[in-house]
Parts: sequence; structure tokens; C-alpha cells
Amino acid sequence: MIHHLKGKLVEKNPTHVVVDCNGVGYFVHISLHTFSKIQDEENISLFTHLQVKEDSHTLFGFHEKSEREIFRLLISVSGIGANTARSMLSSLEPVQIRDAIASGDVATIQSIKGIGAKTAQRVILDLKDKIVKIFGIDEVFVEQSNTNKEEALSALETLGYARKQADKVLNKLIKEQEDPTVETLIKLALKNL
Repeated sequence: MIHHLKGKLVEKNPTHVVVDCNGVGYFVHISLHTFSKIQDEENISLFTHLQVKEDSHTLFGFHEKSEREIFRLLISVSGIGANTARSMLSSLEPVQIRDAIASGDVATIQSIKGIGAKTAQRVILDLKDKIVKIFGIDEVFVEQSNTNKEEALSALETLGYARKQADKVLNKLIKEQEDPTVETLIKLALKNL
């Protein structure tokens, strides 16, 4: 297993880099997150994951160890391959994915292109406990912030509004308001629906 690469940056693209390590050029697939972190410096260091298949050996590179850890957790989920995991890490920051899984936020995971409701639920179901354990997230804190939204969403559904539309409005309101109550969320959501 190749743990990391340290060498000269020969080529840099949004999807891959070529790193020269003592005369050997490694073609390394990267996410947009890693691409944005790599400055145009001469020497770089990447944490790697080597995927071995019957017909290929593919090397994936990550700027941070934590991003590689999330990548490895994602590919452990049935139905998520290396390319899907890489596109997930390109669509959202690794921290956003980690927090969405820890808080059970299906909507955020589902917002990634190519991820449907069932896959998003499977990711959360399979990885929630692992994410909380590995990253030492205080699960209670994460759940608390989502409870008001869930109650408001449930109330709006009872009133006959579509879940997807109500969820979108609530997400927008939560970003605008600082620690809103359930009542505040419902009242503001009703004005926007």
C-alpha cells in the first residue's frame, strides 16, 4: 500500500495531478477540494489510497488525512465506488459531508449529483456511528441543532406542504436566523411557501 507521496508537482488538473518521486511519475486522481488546497508549489505531499482491481491500479490523493479517512469510509458503503466518493468530496467540503452524516442530514447528502434518497440514507445508516467515533463528534450537540428543523418540517408536512419544498425553505431560514425556535421556523416558512 502506498501511504503518501512527496515529490515534484509535474502536472496539475482539477481531476488529477502528476507527482514526480525520484524519477517515477505517479498519476494521482484528486477531488476538487484537494485541487483547491494544492498551491502551485514545486514540491507537494499527498496522502494516498491505492485501489487495486483486476484490470487496474488507481491511486487517489488527498491534501489532508481526514479527507482520505472520509473517502475510505464512503467507499465502504455498498453502492458507492471510488469515483462516486471522489465526486462527493468534490461537491462538498469533507467537513460538510462528515457533519451531514453525523447529524443524519439526508438532504445535504442527497444534494450531491448522482446520489439518490436511498443511497443517501444508506450512507448515513452505515457511517453515522463510525464518523461519530472516529472524529469524536459530540452527537448530542449535532442532533440538537437539527431537532427544531425536523419538528418544523413535520408540522409543515401535516399542513399539506411538500417535504422537499419545505425542507429547502427551512434550510434557507436556518442559515439566515440565529438559533430559531420551532414556532419561528414554521411562521417564516409559511410566508415563504
